[in-house]
Formats: sequence, C-alpha cells, structure tokens
Amino acid sequence: MARAGLTPARIVEAAADLADEVGFENVTLSALARHFGVKDASLYSHLRNLDDLRTRLALFAGAELIDRIAVAVAGRAGKDALTAFAGAYREYALERPGRYAATQIRMDQALIAASPGFRRTAGITYGMLRAYGLEEPDLTDAVRLLRSTFHGYCALEATGGFGAARDVQKSWDKAVAALHLALENWPRERSSENSSEEQSND
Repeated sequence: MARAGLTPARIVEAAADLADEVGFENVTLSALARHFGVKDASLYSHLRNLDDLRTRLALFAGAELIDRIAVAVAGRAGKDALTAFAGAYREYALERPGRYAATQIRMDQALIAASPGFRRTAGITYGMLRAYGLEEPDLTDAVRLLRSTFHGYCALEATGGFGAARDVQKSWDKAVAALHLALENWPRERSSENSSEEQSND
C-alpha cells in the first residue's frame, strides 16, 4: 500500500487485523510499516510509540466488543440479557483473539473514563445488573465476577484447556445459568451511607 492516506484510524484497523493473525503481543510498528509499504519512521507521524498503538487498539477493540454486545442484549432483561451478553462476549473473544487480547491490557483510568466505548460498556453492563436489583458496592463485585468468569472460560477454551469429553458449549450454558442464580441470590452488602442512616435512627 502507498503512504498516501495513512491515518491513525487505518493504522489501528490494520493492527487489529494483524493481532488476530499473529497475536496481540506480536504486533509491532515494524510489521505495520511493512504492511503499508513504508518505513517505520512514517508511522511516528501518527503514533507516539508502540504503547500508544496498543492503547488505541484496546479502545478500538473495546468499542467493537460492546457494539456486538449491545445488539445482542437489546430488548432483553434478566437471564435472557445475561445469556445474550455472555454469548456475544465469548463469540468475540474466540473469533477475534488478537483484538480481544488488546481489551485486557491495563490502561490509564483517565483514558478509560474519556472513552465513549468504555463508558458505553459500563452503561450496558451496569444496566443489565441493576435489573437484578443490585446497587453499589455489589454492582462492582458482580461486574468483577462476570468478567473473571467470562475471561477465564474464554482463555481456557481458546488454548484447548478443557480436555474432558463434556461438550464445552453445555458447560458454558451451565456456567451462565449459575451466574444468573448467583445474581438473583446475591449476598447484598449494605452501603456505608445506609448503615449510618440506620444507626442514626436506632
């Protein structure tokens, strides 16, 4: 490809494709430069460094993931929403392994807060969980449970970590059903504000 028309968006999209092909950790500026038929230095007109590229890729992939989840959960609530959310998450993780790996990197909280994609992710995720009657701090705990369950399962599945004869899809369905039961029967923690109010009324 010629240098003309090279933009940060095109570079990130190419990096996303490359990540799915060779793995997120193997995406380099040199590899992207070869893809575009330019010298490495040409990319520095659009990116600060490799960390900048990886951050942009994480934001790009995160937006893609939540777009897919949003379509899946639209008009659903409760167990139906959870099942659709989980299915879309797993589908993306397995179909787009490099992109998905990018979404797991540690990022500056200020960048996350400023990202429309991550704000949308929080809105959809927390909205789904509020349908179970959860409030903080239980919301954050529930989000962490979902994320660790989904990510752990997908990571093991992607590497062939499930060796038993049991069908992997059936185990996934059971896991999601168990999460639904856990959310319905959540051990709710009273907020400090509520506790203070009750104490003042005693």
